[in-house]
Amino acid sequence: MKAVRELPIGYKEIFSVNLQKDKKIAIIINAVAILIGVLMAVPMNFYIPITTLFDFSQGVKNYFARFIVLMLSMIAYLILHEAVHGVAMKICGTKKVKYGFTGLYAYAGSDDFYGKKSYIFIALAPVVLWGVVLAVINCFVSANWFWVVYFIQISNISGAAGDFYVTAKFSKMPDDILVQDCGVGMTVYSAE
Repeated sequence: MKAVRELPIGYKEIFSVNLQKDKKIAIIINAVAILIGVLMAVPMNFYIPITTLFDFSQGVKNYFARFIVLMLSMIAYLILHEAVHGVAMKICGTKKVKYGFTGLYAYAGSDDFYGKKSYIFIALAPVVLWGVVLAVINCFVSANWFWVVYFIQISNISGAAGDFYVTAKFSKMPDDILVQDCGVGMTVYSAE
């Protein structure tokens, strides 16, 4: 279903969440994000020890290069994650995507309304796309660089905790729902 710019007659609000204002949900989502990060990092440490990130055997320049690349890649990833949300919104018919940063969350949002399947596509597009890209890259980097890429992958998966939350929540809702995502908050409408 393509995005619609106006709410159809007969639709009413059935659910709303604002991650800036609803502290309980924000805490839960952030706790789940931390848990996901730990569950990804600990087992991987047995496969490729995290100490390889701190290996000086290839020289001090290589050591510092890894950390500079990691920091710059994390910033780039944050921008690219939201850009993928925006591209997914455009694929679903949005004319104008709004981007922003609240200090805690970066976001892509719109005034449009999305059907259930479209919104789930929008929510999961970055984690799926970057999950595959980063997994492929991880297969080809040396052990010294593995954790640089894997920390971005951890950020990708754990940072999508909010996307997983809304996907699970909206999946249980009626098929006719329309979701309006302003960036840090979503409002769901249904005719049922």
